[in-house]
Amino acid sequence: MLKVGQSAQIARRYTQEDLRAFTTLSGAESNCVPEPLLAALFSYLLGVELPGSGTNYLKQDLQFHAAAPLNTVLTAQVTITKLRPEKHLVDLWASCTTPEGTVICEGRSLVKAKDVHGAFCELT
Repeated sequence: MLKVGQSAQIARRYTQEDLRAFTTLSGAESNCVPEPLLAALFSYLLGVELPGSGTNYLKQDLQFHAAAPLNTVLTAQVTITKLRPEKHLVDLWASCTTPEGTVICEGRSLVKAKDVHGAFCELT
């Protein structure tokens, strides 16, 4: 059962090889981890970890504050901030940080999930 305050995270290190593969696929060149690769970490968390299988991604609003360096372990995390069971909606806060605590990006995600139960709840 989903609960306000519940979270999931994943740590990932992107290398020069990952950057080359991304450049080959997208045609976009960069010296740091491209924003779409960072956003993909949240897609993974929402679809596999929290809420998990059957989740429909409705909206994501990310603000990027710093460049994500290559060869650094980046930690992406999503935390449930609000449940709207009557509509099967889950609001989450998403953030990606370096080991030193630098916030690379953060923002809100909104998903539709099949296992939203209970009364209206909100993290304050």
